[in-house]
Amino acid sequence: MSLRISAAIERWPVAGQFIISRGAKTYVDVLVAAASDGTHVGLGEATAIYYHGESAESCLTQIEDLIDTLVPMDVREARLAIQSLLPPGAARNALDCALWDLEAKAAGKPLWQLAGLSAVPKPLQTAFTISLGDPAAMENDAAKAAARGFELLKLKLTGEGDRERVAAVRKGAPDVRLIVDANESWAALDIEAEASALAALGVEMIEQPVPVGQDALLDGIQSAVPFLADESCQSSADLELCARFYDGINIKLDKAGGLTEALKIAREAEARGLKLMVGCMLSTSLGVAQEAQWVDLDGPILLAEDREDGFCFEKGMILPM
Repeated sequence: MSLRISAAIERWPVAGQFIISRGAKTYVDVLVAAASDGTHVGLGEATAIYYHGESAESCLTQIEDLIDTLVPMDVREARLAIQSLLPPGAARNALDCALWDLEAKAAGKPLWQLAGLSAVPKPLQTAFTISLGDPAAMENDAAKAAARGFELLKLKLTGEGDRERVAAVRKGAPDVRLIVDANESWAALDIEAEASALAALGVEMIEQPVPVGQDALLDGIQSAVPFLADESCQSSADLELCARFYDGINIKLDKAGGLTEALKIAREAEARGLKLMVGCMLSTSLGVAQEAQWVDLDGPILLAEDREDGFCFEKGMILPM
């Protein structure tokens, strides 16, 4: 059996703007890979990791350059081969997920079962992201999200005026759970004092407070709120460092380079006693998966529209497809 592999770029508009400390987006270009055995077709989607210098075009080229190498292989052989033939990132993620999907369809098994998970996927509460803005705007956005049924909000912060932003969101949505993403912006702050202030406002987790490479700034910090690594945890190779300075990690399929590596990261992180969060880049429903203590899979909701066969979101819950 020989494989047929292809890939293409699709552009999906964002609902309004998606704003973090690094800038704003009004659309996202996603890479969609397809793998076929002639009978079944598997699909995978990925979003380029911009802070690694990736683009949808460069990731497309990575896949196209590998097609001739992979087509003589069977699906499982190809999936194992790309773990060393491609680096972690969007290209490997799109292709890895397409091959998982193809293998599951050819075997007549659900993907969760093929991946060795122990339970049928169930509805999960997902965070809804409140984009970076002035306190009044974030308060208004939080109130709207709470009115839509979201009980867990993730706030984008920037290292300046963060306490005011969180206080405003708490005012706009007094009953929701709050987590925050500092996006590497706290290096110049009194991190312990900042964490204490946010804990008093009910924040239950702080994601990536310091820049990659400056993780030791967290050494010795006494915080009632756990710190989770995002940019500092790209693959299983980073877990030793993360276990020294963080309480947990955020796993994303794109930065891990696919479901194969993500499952490995989850197993090894849990063995080290690290808490787990799963997140996503801006993407359609084709690009999100997994389960953990904190689930942040709102990428499809942040788009102006999703795929016709995408996930259903009801009252802050993501429902299995």
